[in-house]
Amino acid sequence: MSSQQQARVKNRAPAPIQISAEQILREAAERQEQHILDPVVKIHDAEEYQSHLRDRRKHFEDNIRYRREHIGNWVKYARFEEDNREFERARSVFERSLEVDVRNPELWLRYAELEMRNEFINRARNVLNRAVQLLPRVDFLWYKFVYMEEMVGDIPKCRAVFERWMEWMPDDNAWMSYARFEGRGGHWDQAKEIMKKYANTYPSSRSFMRFAKWAEYEAKDIDLARTVYESALVELEPEESRQARVFGRFSAFEERQGEYERARVIYKHATKLFHLGQEPKKPAEGEEEDEVPEWEQEKRNELYKAYVAFEKKRGDKAGIEDIVITGQRAEYEKRVTADPTDYDAWFEYAKMEQENEDSLGQSSSTGNGNKVREVYERAIANIPPSMEDKQHWRRYIYLWIYYALYEEMQQHDLDRASKIYDACLDLIPHSKFSFSKIWINAAKLHIRRKDLVSARKLLGKAIGLCGKERVFTEYIALELALGEVDRCRSLYTNYLKAMPHNCRAWSKYADLEKSVGETERCRAIYELAVSQPALDMPEMLWKNCIDFEIDEGEGDKARALYERLLDKTGHVKVWISYAQFEGTAVGKGIDTARETFQRAHDQMKDAGMKEERVLLLDAWRVFEKTKGDAQSLAKVDGMLPRRVKRKRMRTDESGAELGWEEYFDYHFPNDEDSNAGNLKILEMAAKWKQAQQAQEDSSSSEEEDSDDE
Repeated sequence: MSSQQQARVKNRAPAPIQISAEQILREAAERQEQHILDPVVKIHDAEEYQSHLRDRRKHFEDNIRYRREHIGNWVKYARFEEDNREFERARSVFERSLEVDVRNPELWLRYAELEMRNEFINRARNVLNRAVQLLPRVDFLWYKFVYMEEMVGDIPKCRAVFERWMEWMPDDNAWMSYARFEGRGGHWDQAKEIMKKYANTYPSSRSFMRFAKWAEYEAKDIDLARTVYESALVELEPEESRQARVFGRFSAFEERQGEYERARVIYKHATKLFHLGQEPKKPAEGEEEDEVPEWEQEKRNELYKAYVAFEKKRGDKAGIEDIVITGQRAEYEKRVTADPTDYDAWFEYAKMEQENEDSLGQSSSTGNGNKVREVYERAIANIPPSMEDKQHWRRYIYLWIYYALYEEMQQHDLDRASKIYDACLDLIPHSKFSFSKIWINAAKLHIRRKDLVSARKLLGKAIGLCGKERVFTEYIALELALGEVDRCRSLYTNYLKAMPHNCRAWSKYADLEKSVGETERCRAIYELAVSQPALDMPEMLWKNCIDFEIDEGEGDKARALYERLLDKTGHVKVWISYAQFEGTAVGKGIDTARETFQRAHDQMKDAGMKEERVLLLDAWRVFEKTKGDAQSLAKVDGMLPRRVKRKRMRTDESGAELGWEEYFDYHFPNDEDSNAGNLKILEMAAKWKQAQQAQEDSSSSEEEDSDDE
């Protein structure tokens, strides 16, 4: 703690004398001590030369006595004697060093290089012979030995050294060096025998692959290379031969030689053996799982990619599609295995198989048709986990629909498609929820099978179990297409009993009666419809009812309907439609239309409905432009309001003020409310302001005239 406190800088003020980095570097260069070179020794005679040698030898001997085990001292000593051509002394130094550490391969190598540099070949041979006898597992001593023999051109002795070396079973590079040595000499038969001996000594995929590569690129013997590859697959142990790199190199070799069919056979055999492009299959019970190392799995993936590239480059359309489909199938299998209820994956899987079937032109009797069915059967077997929630079933139901459509459209098997729909209907819990699409598709399939009785029974059952609007509409459309009007009436009756609030159903029922000429029945249906206490779209129903009476030319009945509707609602659109109706040929005329407009205007004025009054007056103005005269149009124009911008305080639900906001209000000429006085005051203020402005302008013009004078 004390040292930290002492080292802490307390005064952070800038120093009075600032020193730059350039100044520091300059001072360091100026104060640097000069390098003292060793004196140059000049020798004038033999006596001085011998004295110099004694001094240097004494120096080396002192270093050796100081650090006897340090090899660098011995090597420098020997190098000194060599430079002075004292070879016997240099040999003596190496021999003394070997007494210190006889198993040091570096010493033997330096000793041999001394003899080789000075062309004492026999002495170097003796040194290396002693070295390899003592250290037979040190490869660079053998390499130096065979290199020397080959350089001096003594081929028999070099071969003898290699043979001595091979007895110790060295690594792969030693065998390759021996074979290349024979190859450089042109003795290819002996080189091949050496490589065969190497492969037999080390029976592994590595040795066989190196042998095959040597035979192809160096020996140029294609038949031998092919034989080596085939022997690797046959003679090696399974753990060595069943490697992806063996098949990869063999197929690449055949491809380089132009044997594309042989390469394809090798690729297919590897694909089948390793299940390339597929998810690894789980072992059966009682079987042990073969663990594939990560590096081997990477090699298999590379082999599969090479197969794909080969088929794209050398294969036909069927081969390319087959390999692509295999890869896609593996991806989909992986997805559906991870999540069996991933119905999107099942859809894509089945679609892929169908497209493959279409491209190959296969029928249901072939294997691919069975594959499509197998995918659909596996998909529909994965029932949603919840039998209460309909949301989980929405995607699942489409699997059954697509399956049935496939059997009907692709395989033309209507009976099987009908059985699929029946199985689906039996599976759905109709007491909790149901799907009208399934019922309708199944009924339409019966119709396409020309089984009308079964279709009617199924739709009747659907009404009882499902009871949705679409079931009624489809059943009615079927009977109407068949011309069964009585059945349609019966269905509409049940439809309206189940859904009396459905205005669309009432309208379609009335349209049916109107289409068959039953005017009274149509009017009665509309009368019954508008008397319902609750309707989902009453405006549409009233409009259809009124339009029906207008089309029939019953103006009084249409007028009565308008009056009844106005008793229920005073909407501005109803008034506009009522007034426009009076102006038509069915109505009482233009005067009655104007009275209706005026009546609507008065009611809205009393109710304070300004926005609606504007809409009404706009429609009235258009009506007068079309059917009125200039006087009536001017009257309506005089009733149009003026839009005024005003401010009001915004408040929230609790009544707190949020600030002022601007809005547009309408001021009608005939309105005498409390705001009229305020508007008059504003008008008078605007006129006063204009007068003041005019007065200022006149005074400024007079001043300018006086200045000019």
